[in-house]
Amino acid sequence: MAIVTAAQLRELSFTKETLGKFTGDVFFSQMIHKDEHISILDVKFSPCSRTDWHGHEKGQLLQITTGSGWVCDKGEEPRKISAGDVVWCPPGTIHWHGSADDSLMIHRAISFGGMDWYESVSEDDLKNTH
Repeated sequence: MAIVTAAQLRELSFTKETLGKFTGDVFFSQMIHKDEHISILDVKFSPCSRTDWHGHEKGQLLQITTGSGWVCDKGEEPRKISAGDVVWCPPGTIHWHGSADDSLMIHRAISFGGMDWYESVSEDDLKNTH
């Protein structure tokens, strides 16, 4: 068992993302655990930042803790998300998520199983977020 106290959570530092799978400035703060089965981390998106299209083998839970942004499943319209919202991305669903043009966004991401990355989100994909 591992416990991270509220005080420890406040002291977690964010590291700039270097995977090349994001647009804009994105930062990670690894929380408790990461292995091939589960990853738990906080992700900070600077305004106008986002993931590339991607999917999770066994799904992903997002809890938006600060700011606002967008989430979008492939073939769907982007949907607005804000602090306090919780998003479940079902296994294998190809999606992206990121901050609004005028807002920082932080979410806690709990990802299950492996992860597949795809192409960057195009301007056409973003047309309904401005």
